[in-house]
Amino acid sequence: MYPEKPRSNAWFLLPIFLGLIGGVIAYFILRNEDPKKAKNCLYLGIVLAVIGIFMNILIATQLPVFEDGFNVNI
Repeated sequence: MYPEKPRSNAWFLLPIFLGLIGGVIAYFILRNEDPKKAKNCLYLGIVLAVIGIFMNILIATQLPVFEDGFNVNI
């Protein structure tokens, strides 16, 4: 195993901007040098992905339902 080397907190920006994929990328890059930060980046990516899915479902349920024609003359 490699000795633990502290890494910059800027790695948390990867899952913040890229979500789950960013968390996975940060995890695989940091897993040998700073395993604690790697797991935290992965967890952050998972949490932000779940929040994003929840928000999409919440917004999708609030969309109005269009009836046939919905007052459009063609």
